[in-house]
Amino acid sequence: MYIIGFSAYYHDSAACLLKNGELICAAQEERFTRKKHDSNFPIHAIKYCLDEAKIDSNKIENIVFYEKPFLKFERLIETYLSYAPIGFSSFAKAMPLWIKEKLFLKSLILKQLKSKVDSNIDWNRKLLFSEHHLSHAASAFYPSPFKRAAILTIDGVGEWTTTSLAVGKGSKINVIKEIHFPHSLGLLYSAFTYYIGFKVNSGEYKIMGLAPYGVPRYADLIRKKIINISEDGSFQLDMSYFKFATGLTMTSNKFNTLFEGKPRKPETNLTQRDMDLAASIQKVTEEIIVKLAKGIAKDTGEKNLCLAGGVALNCVANGILHRENIFENIWIQPAAGDAGGGSWGSFICLAYSFK
Repeated sequence: MYIIGFSAYYHDSAACLLKNGELICAAQEERFTRKKHDSNFPIHAIKYCLDEAKIDSNKIENIVFYEKPFLKFERLIETYLSYAPIGFSSFAKAMPLWIKEKLFLKSLILKQLKSKVDSNIDWNRKLLFSEHHLSHAASAFYPSPFKRAAILTIDGVGEWTTTSLAVGKGSKINVIKEIHFPHSLGLLYSAFTYYIGFKVNSGEYKIMGLAPYGVPRYADLIRKKIINISEDGSFQLDMSYFKFATGLTMTSNKFNTLFEGKPRKPETNLTQRDMDLAASIQKVTEEIIVKLAKGIAKDTGEKNLCLAGGVALNCVANGILHRENIFENIWIQPAAGDAGGGSWGSFICLAYSFK
């Protein structure tokens, strides 16, 4: 049985191929197109996987997309209705693209498969959709060396979920807790990425790298004003400081006032204040991840932990988590972001097919 999993149309398109539960190959589209964070349909990655396995496309049993577009559209609509009339300009800008492409993503995917992969195959019968964070969880647990483990996924947002806590046993994954949009650790980190003058969804690693040059003197201010953190690591943002739910920017004027300045213009000189801001959000992020891990360890009693989602790419936080010795073993998805979560999400289809 051959299964392809893939991600596309947001950022970091990728594909992978499994044969009877074994990962044969995986590739990111940007490696072929040389376009950083390429979001297009990953035709080059898919063809690479087929060539690597030396099979024709008619051998593919299922092809699995990494999230459910209609659930994402539901979140977009409900968010704008909740904040109306604030954010109408952002809503008006987003709707044409959603109506033209993303709302009818299944038709777009089928068109791409027929025109670029094989026109003689009934792809509609083979195409499946998985939930975003379940894809992340599957991509972390199934390739891990563990038969059972706690699974923690943290990113910006999938359909609704921004953080999930689950338990994997054998071929099954059971989600036990979720944190939903707009409360997101990934988007909080991205808000500081934007504020310090870097590009969201690609510049977050620069914040992590900048943090050691600063002092976390804003950490208390972040905790007191913009995020409420519970002892088990669950959290809630004060959305008056942000505009990512309805606006065209990540932060609001209230955020700018709190940190005494407008966002840094890209490519301008970095200041000590920028470094201190980076150090502060990095410290808060580390604290939340450690608390989440302690919470899931207490709730599940599991000895192993699997991590995935874009925030799991924060290797400094992962190092701190390792040194806390909360779990006996930790396995981190090497492509923890949407490229790995998207393409490796096909493990879900594989697990369900063997139930």
